[in-house]
Formats: sequence, C-alpha cells, structure tokens
Amino acid sequence: MLIRNARVMTCDPSRPGLGIVEHASIAIDNSRIVAIGDVTATGDVIDAKGALVTPGLIDCHTHAAFAGDRANEFAMRAAGESYEAVAAAGGGINATLGPTRAAIADGSIDSILHDRLVALRAAGTTTCEVKTGYALTTEGELALLDAIVRSRAPLRRIPTLLAHLVPPERTADRAAFVAEICEQWIPRAHAATSVDVWCEQSAFTLDETVAICDSATRAGKRVRGHVGQLHDIGGADVLARFRALSVDHLELVSSAGIAALARAGTVAVMLPGACVQLRLPVPPIAELRAAGVPLAIATDLNPGSSYCESLAVQMWLATTHFQMTIEEAWLGVTRHAARALGLEATHVGMLAPGAPAELVIWTTDSPIDVCYRYGTSLVGRVLTP
Repeated sequence: MLIRNARVMTCDPSRPGLGIVEHASIAIDNSRIVAIGDVTATGDVIDAKGALVTPGLIDCHTHAAFAGDRANEFAMRAAGESYEAVAAAGGGINATLGPTRAAIADGSIDSILHDRLVALRAAGTTTCEVKTGYALTTEGELALLDAIVRSRAPLRRIPTLLAHLVPPERTADRAAFVAEICEQWIPRAHAATSVDVWCEQSAFTLDETVAICDSATRAGKRVRGHVGQLHDIGGADVLARFRALSVDHLELVSSAGIAALARAGTVAVMLPGACVQLRLPVPPIAELRAAGVPLAIATDLNPGSSYCESLAVQMWLATTHFQMTIEEAWLGVTRHAARALGLEATHVGMLAPGAPAELVIWTTDSPIDVCYRYGTSLVGRVLTP
C-alpha cells in the first residue's frame, strides 16, 4: 500500500517537534511502514489529498470494561454535589459493581465492551489500555481480563489488572481482601501486562499499595497507579520507588513526588475529562514539565467521571483547561502514551520505518484543528493491519 500526497506527522523522536514531513508518501508492506518521504510502491494507493496523517491514537487509561451507567450521579454533581458526597450516598464505583457482575454472569460484557471499543476506534484510537476493577472478586476480575483479551474489536488492547477499592462486603476483612489481591488475583492474572492500584484515602492506603505493587513486581508485572486525584497521600513517591510505568491523575502531588517521578522515568497521565467533571484542581503541569516528567493524555473512559470515547476532546481540554501545548497534546496521545504502556520499543505511537501501519487520515491538514474543533470529529479514515 502507498499513501501519497500527505502531510505526515511522524511523532518520531529522531525528527524535531512533531516530526512533520510535508508532501510525503508512506509505503507500507506486511502491515509495517517501510518508508516515508518521496517514495513509490506497488499495490493499493490512497491519495490523502494533502490531509494530515498521524499515528493511530493511544488511549493509555480507560475503564472500558463496565456495564450500566451513572447518569444520576452526573445530575447530582451538576447540582453541586462532590465526588465523595455522591459516593457516601451509595454512588461511585460501588454502584457499577452490580451491573458489571451481572453482565459477566450473563455474558453480555463481551458485546458491551466490543461496542465501546469500536466507538474508541471510530474516534481515532488504535491502541487502548483497558482496566478491570468493576467486579472486585477474584473470579470476576479474571473474567474481565478474559473479556478484554478475547474481544474482536479492531484495535490493540492492553489489559491491566486494577485494584480499584475495597468493596462494601469486604470492608470488615480489609487485610484479607488485600491478601487475596496479592495471592490470588495477581498470580492468576496471566493476561494482564501490568497491575494498577488506586492509592487514595477512599481506596488503598500507602502500605496496601506497597503490598500490591510488591506482589505485582514479584510476578514479573509492571505497575501503575491512580495517584493524587482527591488527596495527596504520598502515592507518587511510592509508585516511583517501583519505577511505575505511569501515575495517573496527579491533580494533587507534592514537589518531592514530582521529583521522584522524574528520577524514575515515570509517565504522568493527564485525565482532563475527569478533572473538569469533578471540578478538581488542575495538575501542576508547569512543574511536571520543568522536572522533565513525560506527559500523556487519556480519556479515563468510565461511567462515573468521564464517559467519553474521544481522545480529541481530551486534547482540547488539555490545551485549554490544563494549558498544555499542541505539541504536548499530540505527543501525549502518541509517543508518550506508548511509553506509559511500555510499548516504546515497538515503535507504536510513531510513523517511522519498522513501525506498525496504524494511522489516522484526518479531514484537515492542521494538527491544531484536531484540538481546536472539539465539537465535531475530524477523523477521516482509521487504518490498522
């Protein structure tokens, strides 16, 4: 295949900035890019007609494996209720456990997840991390992992085992529940590429986070964490000690925590949809940037705080509400997002010889437009092997 007459945004670190190549062609063979520039090839030809061609987008933080919705909570927050007040009234993550467990039991979780992943791809996403975390039983979490792996949705899926919180029925034996995560969930979660833990006052303590991360590390899995969303209890420092792939949210994080992340080479994943919807403080972008912490952007697709399949919408929020630059936004959903998933060695998230042929042809020639025109999709065509 040859894609010709394109404005190619490579996101290749060997090129300056976003690595834009003007008036270029992309030659593809055996689902891999073989050349970019003034090239020719035999086979199918796509005329991009001067449009922007970019790597397929990477959504490095989603909770797509859930059933039901929490629209009632959205209305409560619109009326001024806080996330914690909604949870105390019986809402929050616990409200999604029942519908998700039922969908696992009757098998409908497969079609629910499929439709959600197809919607993500239609918005330009070709690689998607999918977390468990809405069953919170050993068999339920493993079933969610199985559903993620066996999905036939046409995009790459990165399965993550998530220790989300202690469910209501286990609060009386909290230590036993954490032990179950460490001794049952993690050793049996063969399909999970990493283990995530929500380190928060209402979820897992620092000591519990250490135990879960230690178990994951001993099982040969990388770790990541939900950190500093509602309170800063020191999670960034803990995750950095384990050289976490990413820490996500970071609305509240200390300077010491940021320095620890920089030393560890951990990616900070920004989730502006959840931040705006929950009316939380903006993460300290300037301090993270100055420290050299790589910034990624994700949808945080979930039923409670960010029911959104579009990374372009998150890029708009990142460049307006978070005051990230256009370049940071694009690298945040391509190269840096790949690093947050441990995929940088595969060249996912960039267009370069040897990289997989996963790309988006947009209906504009401007990278700015994708962030700027958030009210409509500018995705023209999504190509994957």
